[in-house]
Amino acid sequence: MLSDNREQLVGIAVQGVIASPELPPLPASPYQIASDGRPYLLPAPGGIVYNVRMGDRALGWLADMVQPGVSIRNPQDGANQALKTLACVGNVAKVTSGAEMGASGVVVGKSGRFAEHVIIHFPQQVIEKLALGDRVTVRALGRSLALTDKPLIQLKSVSPELLDALEVEDGGRGRVSVRVRAIVPCHLTGAGAGLGSESGSVQIQTEDLGALADHGLTDLRLGDVVAISDYDCRWGNGYLRGAVTVGVVSHGDSPRSGYGPGITPLIAAGDESLSVHLVESRNVVDLLHLAA
Repeated sequence: MLSDNREQLVGIAVQGVIASPELPPLPASPYQIASDGRPYLLPAPGGIVYNVRMGDRALGWLADMVQPGVSIRNPQDGANQALKTLACVGNVAKVTSGAEMGASGVVVGKSGRFAEHVIIHFPQQVIEKLALGDRVTVRALGRSLALTDKPLIQLKSVSPELLDALEVEDGGRGRVSVRVRAIVPCHLTGAGAGLGSESGSVQIQTEDLGALADHGLTDLRLGDVVAISDYDCRWGNGYLRGAVTVGVVSHGDSPRSGYGPGITPLIAAGDESLSVHLVESRNVVDLLHLAA
């Protein structure tokens, strides 16, 4: 069994409010331009999404990077940076104001730059009664979690509960292996490169549907655990031959160039220390026993 340092971790509260979707205030037209040159006007990331849930398809929604369930943000920049950085996938989130005060949910991912949200799964009956502006407190635990005898493996935004559920296997000689639903080749990654890996996501570009089909990515589901080959998310996000990053698909696709389903990094290595094995199904809905 792999050993880790969870007994040293500090659990701390971070908080946000359910954030409204936003459209660009300028120029006056709210339309944006798709990768094929068409103007489009679609729901933006954020808010309360009533009919897209973890486990649903990641592609094909008439939305721009739909974030399933509830998206939260702290209105103060520094506090929001703490929320985005310290919250980990699998952490418990509780509603602390409004009609559903006391209801529990689970952190399931993070958006990327511009939206700056943490994405929370709540049971459907809770979703129906939430309101924009309701406060949500996350019991953040997992930042600095590490495998004590695997120094070349970095854990990123993964809670101890999710680490256990992933059943990371010891490969010997400092190596580990993880089961994943799909492998994303690095040339299909887009937005997120050059940014930090602690508080956002790496996007899968979707302009070339044939390339997605070639790699078994057209039927991705929100919550799928996937790997990105030749991609290094240890200190930042970018190409590195032989590197591997494992993450969870946290939001949907986009008509914009360079954008698509977002992968929140969970485990990263710069070399063959991290190997992955394809399985038919691997989704956080099952791993975290998310309530319907």
